[in-house]
Amino acid sequence: MPTEKIIFDYSIPKTLLIKLSGDWQISAGLLSTDEVTSQLNSHPNVAQINISVSQELKWDSGLISFLLKLTRECEHKNISVAREGLPQEAQKLLSLALKIHEKDISSPNASESFLEKIGEKSLQIIESLHSGFEFLGDIAVSFGRLITGKSYFRWDDFMLIVQRCGVETLLLVSLISLLVGMILAFVGSIQLKVFGAQIFISDMVGIAMVRVLSAVMTGIIVSGRIGASFAAELGMMQANEEIDALKTLGVSPVEFLVIPRILALVIMMPILTIYADFMGILGGFIISAGMLNLNPVEYLNHTQQAVKLSYVWVGLIHSIVFGVIVAVAGCLRGIECERNAAGVGVATTSAVVTGITGIVVATAIITYICQFLGV
Repeated sequence: MPTEKIIFDYSIPKTLLIKLSGDWQISAGLLSTDEVTSQLNSHPNVAQINISVSQELKWDSGLISFLLKLTRECEHKNISVAREGLPQEAQKLLSLALKIHEKDISSPNASESFLEKIGEKSLQIIESLHSGFEFLGDIAVSFGRLITGKSYFRWDDFMLIVQRCGVETLLLVSLISLLVGMILAFVGSIQLKVFGAQIFISDMVGIAMVRVLSAVMTGIIVSGRIGASFAAELGMMQANEEIDALKTLGVSPVEFLVIPRILALVIMMPILTIYADFMGILGGFIISAGMLNLNPVEYLNHTQQAVKLSYVWVGLIHSIVFGVIVAVAGCLRGIECERNAAGVGVATTSAVVTGITGIVVATAIITYICQFLGV
């Protein structure tokens, strides 16, 4: 390190004064703290470091990198570093860099015991459940205000959300449902061909798609497409303090932002599910009539006889429940988002995972209830 850039002064007892001058820009090369470290090793009685800079000092992130390394080394030696002598901008950048460092080192310690980790995870789950039930309570209250006409509800925004949930998801639902129907027909034909009962492919495809598969596939697609966008939108609003602005104006974020999204998905999910039913049956029809040489009219007649109206209602119930789960998961993760860009990404991922997990759990519960009721 060139000596003209840094001068050491021990005129104050137990204090090292570092005078910085010259070019500290990164283009001049990253500067090492070895010289400062050797000075501290030769003067073990130093308890504080003061820093002063000359008016001709040229600096950028190279100076911040040097000061950050110096501060970290002094922390290990229990030496305080006074930053008052630095330029105001350098103090702010150094404070920001130290906050990021503190966040990194505050992550769970690998030396934590197994029971401590279990306890911490349990507390996180309890806190998450508490916030989830509180959010559901706010939604219930907001729906009550909507019914009585007291809520802040913008129909223009609602229609735009309905369009996003429906029209913009239609192509993906079409493709996935068609392929799932074709796959079911392929898989079913392998086993049914052994018994010469290929015509019952129509029964299998029709019942499976209408009763549960169309709703599940549509729910997963909507969770990844719409639920993630809900979380990203509300997460960005949280990061930009727009939600705080709504609260300041006396507007409930749940009424203004969450309720329209839940209603939009509750309305559009059954419609998308019915459409997915037809596309899945069409996929099975294409394989059966085009590749397995089954009679098209007989295939359609078998499908009509196999698919009962009760199966359609079971699929619609699935779709409504999935719509609520996806919307609530997306909005909850978005509102709970941390106020930074990384938090938005975490909220989006968490919304998709929570939505899909909720869909699987709800499917198991509804299937058990239907089996118990004999539907």
